[in-house]
Amino acid sequence: MPVPEAQARLLRLALQVVRGGLMGAADVVPGVSGGTIALLLGIYDRLMQAIYTGARALGRLVRGDLRGTVHRLSEVPWGFVLPLLAGLLTAVALLAGLIDEALVDHPESMAGLFTGLVFAAILITRRDVVWTGSRTTIAILVGAVLFAVLGLKGAPVADPSPVALFVSGAVAICAMVLPGISGSFILLMVGMYGTMIQVVDDRMVVDAATFGAGALIGLACFSALLARLLEQRHDDVMAVMVGLLMGSLRVLWPWPHGVGVVSRHAEEAMNGATLSWPKATDSLAGPTLLAALALTVVLLIDRLARGRVQPTE
Repeated sequence: MPVPEAQARLLRLALQVVRGGLMGAADVVPGVSGGTIALLLGIYDRLMQAIYTGARALGRLVRGDLRGTVHRLSEVPWGFVLPLLAGLLTAVALLAGLIDEALVDHPESMAGLFTGLVFAAILITRRDVVWTGSRTTIAILVGAVLFAVLGLKGAPVADPSPVALFVSGAVAICAMVLPGISGSFILLMVGMYGTMIQVVDDRMVVDAATFGAGALIGLACFSALLARLLEQRHDDVMAVMVGLLMGSLRVLWPWPHGVGVVSRHAEEAMNGATLSWPKATDSLAGPTLLAALALTVVLLIDRLARGRVQPTE
């Protein structure tokens, strides 16, 4: 029996909100990117194009072209963006505390779960790439470089200048939309994580606004570049994405600087103490089982949903 159009539209809307919720839940987790979830859900390309369209509207507004701004805004696929954003913000508001508590109390189990999700993202993303020798080499090199870089941590920056805050925002937001890279870990590596924790806790409005302005400008510029690359060299970009996903396993259990470390030792980061992974006293069985379970469930859902429900217009 065919589903009435109104019910089908409502279903697509609900699914888009769920997609946004999953991305928001991932962005709460240090070491896991919302971009990874977007790739996993098959909406990454379209999300980048929507962000790019919005960035072009912002550019028109900055130049004082109100008519051009309205025209560009009309090109944004709001039926796609708004439900996604609603789900993302709702998840961040409702799940931040729960996920942070789970990261602190059960870091190995949570990291095992996220490892399964990353492996699933790798398998699903690689399926859409026509692999050649050069693309395979690119993926391996990108993964190796990111794996090494994620082991670095810069010295904490005390009393950063407005320029440092602005640049940190621009870099961190670019990391958040890339699969495999967490904005929290980028801030940690450049020594700004503790500072931003303090900015949020102490309600430092001017510093937060400076950081936010950098994030907005960084996202606008980066989305334009990424959207163009996806359009012109899609498979090459996806090969890089696979490499980023592989390299991101550095921050997952049982590697140091893994999931849970940032939440568990935020104060130590502010004071410049060395972050260390909690020593595992249990066997690998639990995290490994959770990783296998997450991988299996995602691949099963992907197989069942493939071709049945498309993202909402």
